[in-house]
Amino acid sequence: MSEENKTATAPATPEPSMATAPTGAPAGAPVQELTVQDLGVLKTIIEVAQSRGAFKANELEAVGKTYSKLESFLASIQNQQVAKDPAQASATAPATAPASEPIDPTTGEVK
Repeated sequence: MSEENKTATAPATPEPSMATAPTGAPAGAPVQELTVQDLGVLKTIIEVAQSRGAFKANELEAVGKTYSKLESFLASIQNQQVAKDPAQASATAPATAPASEPIDPTTGEVK
């Protein structure tokens, strides 16, 4: 029986970028990005959670203020995109699902 070479080399992979890691994360950890589309999904998640009664009465003020800030931010980003390139703005507008459709909280996709 022939003996297999047990010192196989792993294929070369690029090193992760050394961009600044979030506070508390290891220095070599890859940086996670939060996109405008992610913020649109968060807006939809808040809408769905509210429609299902997920928030207590004493939490509604904070949720509402956060939702309003998020909505204003998304609107300003969309307005900036329209001002730069009207054709591109429709392609990069935040994806939001109707509040009646359930969203997977881990992936942000409509179920």
